[in-house]
Amino acid sequence: MEDIGLERLSHMIKDYCGLSFNERLSTLKKKVSNRVEELGVSFCEYCDYLIRYPLEWDIMIELVTINETYFYREENQLIECSEVVLPLLKKRRFGRPLRIWSAACSTGEEPYTLAMLIQETGLFPPGAVEIIATDINKKVLDKANKGWYHQGSFAFRRIPENLLSKYFTPKDSGYQIRDSIKKMVKFQYLNLLNQQKTAQIGEVDVIFCRNVLIYFDQETTKQVIGSLHKNLSQDGFLFLGHAESITDTDLGFQKACSDKTFYYRKETDQNEKVPSISSR
Repeated sequence: MEDIGLERLSHMIKDYCGLSFNERLSTLKKKVSNRVEELGVSFCEYCDYLIRYPLEWDIMIELVTINETYFYREENQLIECSEVVLPLLKKRRFGRPLRIWSAACSTGEEPYTLAMLIQETGLFPPGAVEIIATDINKKVLDKANKGWYHQGSFAFRRIPENLLSKYFTPKDSGYQIRDSIKKMVKFQYLNLLNQQKTAQIGEVDVIFCRNVLIYFDQETTKQVIGSLHKNLSQDGFLFLGHAESITDTDLGFQKACSDKTFYYRKETDQNEKVPSISSR
């Protein structure tokens, strides 16, 4: 009976946000057992509870999502973005703001890193870049919006010391992101499976959606990537995690590579070859 309840819960989670636990029911059980026991219900009854009380999904999402992140994660991608992608986009802006979307921003380290990266390039004046940061977990969004991180946090494991001193202010045994960076980022709740809400993000030039697809099955991956493709501008770029690939999926992207990393460009009939660090 317990397995039946877990299987039903797994299907409900996949339908709600795309996370697939079909082959990981034991993992799902570990994540939600305490909540089920707290409510005094079985797994089958908990499925009914989610239907009767939709706000419970916020708690469920906190339990099942993984929010491991840190500043300056996957440095080679950031270097490629800074030295190749941003200069290319600078040439094509034609007076409109550059728009970047961090599509699974967790506690904010990724979008704040991108804001610091942009300021370091000196390519764009204040107000010329908009960073949209979204996540399905409302609790981590609240932390991201505050922009404060404990000094012993895993978040600072890779950040260069000069960026830490330049863009953070010591505060209450931790560090507060400076306003010059904070005002560049707008956080909002978003379920990537909600195509109507995803469309409302509007046209963007760069999307970072790293370490998200590894939790989706093939069908959900195609759905999400299809939505991201619609949001990207004609010459837009997509950065995924290093363990994720859409090369053989025929989803409208061409792969761009350097010596140390890879990413994707929206495929059009007029795509020029993307220069890379390896050729410089």
